[in-house]
Amino acid sequence: MGHPRIVWLAALAAFLARFPSLLWPLRPDEAGFLLVARAWLPAPASLYGPYWVDRPPPMIWLMRATDAVGGPYAHRFLGAIGCSLLVLAAAAAARELVRRAAKDQPRIERVTAAWTAVVAAALVSNAQIDAVAAKGELLGIPLVMTACWLILRAVRRGRPSDAFMAGLVGVLAVGLKQSIVGGLVFGTVLLVGSVVAGQLSWRCGLRHAAAATAGVAIPVLGVISWSVASGVRLQTLFYVVVSFRSDASQILAAENAGAATSRASTLVLISVCTAMALLLLWFLLRLRDLVRQDAVATVAVTVMLVVDLAGVAASGSYWSPYLFVPMPGLALAFALLMHSDRVHPHTVRARLTPVIPLAVVVSSVASLAGWTSTWIHGAVPYEVRTGQAIAAAARPGDRVMVYGGRADLQWASGAQSPYPYLWSLPMRTLDPDLGELKQLLAGPEAPTWFVEAARLDTWSEIGTRPIERSLISKYEFVGTACGRYRVYHLNTVEPLQLDVDCDSPWRTIWND
Repeated sequence: MGHPRIVWLAALAAFLARFPSLLWPLRPDEAGFLLVARAWLPAPASLYGPYWVDRPPPMIWLMRATDAVGGPYAHRFLGAIGCSLLVLAAAAAARELVRRAAKDQPRIERVTAAWTAVVAAALVSNAQIDAVAAKGELLGIPLVMTACWLILRAVRRGRPSDAFMAGLVGVLAVGLKQSIVGGLVFGTVLLVGSVVAGQLSWRCGLRHAAAATAGVAIPVLGVISWSVASGVRLQTLFYVVVSFRSDASQILAAENAGAATSRASTLVLISVCTAMALLLLWFLLRLRDLVRQDAVATVAVTVMLVVDLAGVAASGSYWSPYLFVPMPGLALAFALLMHSDRVHPHTVRARLTPVIPLAVVVSSVASLAGWTSTWIHGAVPYEVRTGQAIAAAARPGDRVMVYGGRADLQWASGAQSPYPYLWSLPMRTLDPDLGELKQLLAGPEAPTWFVEAARLDTWSEIGTRPIERSLISKYEFVGTACGRYRVYHLNTVEPLQLDVDCDSPWRTIWND
């Protein structure tokens, strides 16, 4: 079988491995982004209007566009396509890395590209990370990988047009999530390093840098222009996209770290079980060899991985999809390893490197098999069932508020929320004493339904007493859905019953 065919088969496998996205309802972030996109109404002091989210406008534009074209699950199809593009871009970048070190090595190019594609496909398909949702991390990494390929090609061919496209594509990834900066970091280090090492003249390097900067500037200026045209203050845009993370980090640091520490431990365990840690460790152990082979590219990949992993570590939340972010850097690291071993095929080190593709493939296949087995035996999305039950019992005009950040429950209810915070972190950061929530519950715009997706004092007892008093005085306790979610309804003289199906498993997205 020809090596190019392996690359295309790996890309197809990465696409098909997203099949779990057809078998599970919207996850909280996806539902939240869609709710924001559908209710989007920019104002001077509010980037998105009724709801608040700390994502750049391109992420919400994308969700809005896919929803308009194909419905609420269309972005998952785009995510599956993105996985294939990631694999193809990883193979193309691997070829460029080989060409940098030595020309006229077509066989080594093909072998390195093929195995890099296999590793990239296996990593992005691992169900231990997230086989269902398509969010900023998954949608952004194909752009990062493409930016890396383009800047490698720009340096080799000396064409500023490639550098322009690399900057453009790299910053589009940041537009999907602010922390996905790997493409920009890799490109910057590669350009500077190539000039310092004499691989690129200063004049050519400046032209490339100017072209890349122009590519970066176009989406940034586009977002700023939209903001001005829509009447959104620039300080509002800047706070949502940049400054909020600093405030949120302080909140996370001040809270009980038990849950975050548990998720961090899980993240480390997943990195081991997916063989991501193995690949990273082998890359670090081989740094000296790789620097001798191609110092500039090796340093660029190393800095990229350091920045990506530092972003995961500094997030303070440690959700498993964060592990998508370092995948482009890991794919490049493997390409460097594979190339080195093809040049020196008879060393002991060369015999150990093939263990990595085997490990990542076995882990990926086993994880998808485990996910499928769990689905076959029946899994119930309790949040969605609770929201559906509320939708069945609600009357036209009813509004639902979910405390604790379960936008999937909110989405399933089919009702609007009068509270702007669909996620818990914005609520804890922007309404820390629950003053806004207190005014809402005590006022005329109180939600018809109030759902406790988390205990009122989960993060702090500050401000919870007035909320409890409002629930006691104005609301009737309806019941605890599936033993998880306490549901309240505004006091009424009519009998109210909530029938939640806590037993029927979810089968496909066409149930929605």
